[in-house]
Amino acid sequence: MTDVLVIGSGPNGLAAALTLARAGAQVTVLEAQDEIGGGTRTVQPFGEGILVDHCAAIHPMALQSPALAGLDRYGLRWAWPEIDAAHPLDGAAPALLHRSVEATAAGLGVDARRWRMLFGGPSRAYDRLAADILGPVVHLPRHPFLLGRFGAPTVLPAALLARLFRTEQARALLLGTTAHAMRPLTEIVSSAIGMGILTAGHHDGWPVVVGGTQALTDAMAKALADLGGKIETGVPVTALDQLPPADAVLLNLAPSAALRLYGDRLPAGTRRAYRRHRPGPAAYKVDFAVEQGVPWRDTELGRAGTLHLGGGAAEIVANERAVASGRMPERPFVLLGQQYLADPSRSRGDIHPVYSYAHVPSGYDGDATDAIVAQIERFAPGFRERIVGLRVTRPAGFTAGNANYVGGDILTGAKSPAALLLGPRPGRNPYRTGARGVYLCSAATPPGPGAHGMAGYRAAQLAIRDLGLRP
Repeated sequence: MTDVLVIGSGPNGLAAALTLARAGAQVTVLEAQDEIGGGTRTVQPFGEGILVDHCAAIHPMALQSPALAGLDRYGLRWAWPEIDAAHPLDGAAPALLHRSVEATAAGLGVDARRWRMLFGGPSRAYDRLAADILGPVVHLPRHPFLLGRFGAPTVLPAALLARLFRTEQARALLLGTTAHAMRPLTEIVSSAIGMGILTAGHHDGWPVVVGGTQALTDAMAKALADLGGKIETGVPVTALDQLPPADAVLLNLAPSAALRLYGDRLPAGTRRAYRRHRPGPAAYKVDFAVEQGVPWRDTELGRAGTLHLGGGAAEIVANERAVASGRMPERPFVLLGQQYLADPSRSRGDIHPVYSYAHVPSGYDGDATDAIVAQIERFAPGFRERIVGLRVTRPAGFTAGNANYVGGDILTGAKSPAALLLGPRPGRNPYRTGARGVYLCSAATPPGPGAHGMAGYRAAQLAIRDLGLRP
């Protein structure tokens, strides 16, 4: 029997464990915290029946993930809001993002044709394109022409690509989604993550997990148990002598943690690369319990599962640049989730959970709560009066609950151009650490953050080949 250890039970760790267990390995997952899931957990801070996602909440790139295949047998169910995402604007109609490219384009006036041109073809082909997108950038593509068609615009800075459009609505939809990467939107390749999300979303929508994202974690854990895999919680791994013998070890860890654990057992090049790995900007999260929901000025916003509260294009670009350089903007970009619209089981009566986080500088130790409330009030006057509960997770709180979130960076590392193109270390395969039988499978490796589990799946596939197992 081939014995494999996986350190970390976030979505990538569980995906790696499942993939290896399906290939016949005996897998043990070690989790430092007392509960599994990492960023894919759900809590009830406002009492029983009001469900709040801890971190990962909206999943446009999960449905095509082979790492999650077959989990419907274990209770995984998806649900969709009427409108996938929206971006309100001052003194203008909001931008509305629908699953349908045509429906989205219809709301963009003179930019309709250009939106269709940018997203129509790639989104129709996404079921084939996903295999190339959800992995390392540098690889031999399965569908080179499709990937080239999709990839050409992603090389551009998002701020430059947005100039393709003439309406503030189209620019806001593009820049609000590319801002998910928490990088200056003037950098090359800063379009890549947003383009991937938009393309996937136009194919599969922006769904939520019924019962909270924890239900995804629970389904993965049940599937692993059926395959004979084990999960041990409350086991922080700080030294190699804690680990039992294993044929392979997969690290769902930030590169800095992998370096602390393996030290001189890693090649010099890997050590240098992991030392250079830096956290990106942080998340400052505020969850609200809101009576009767958010009183949006524009009622269409009350149908959207996700909202980007960042104003117009110039404001988004300026604020993301400020945060990346360590300055806290007066009106930070805020991502807001109304997951209960798709999944009413998350609410209790007319008390609804509203999820929000602002982009703030790495390690930010100030108070951004009022700034987040003000951004919501900007487009929903009277919001404060409806708040009946509030829970704040500061950057330090994210780090305390998940060591991969250094300085509150929920993306496990700055998504710089080099990181997007090469992963955490130069070389043909970003999952190899250079130490025999040891692989990195966290969101620091391609394709990056998300509940899709693809970094774990890709690293596990590599380990399966090296171990001579049958996939």
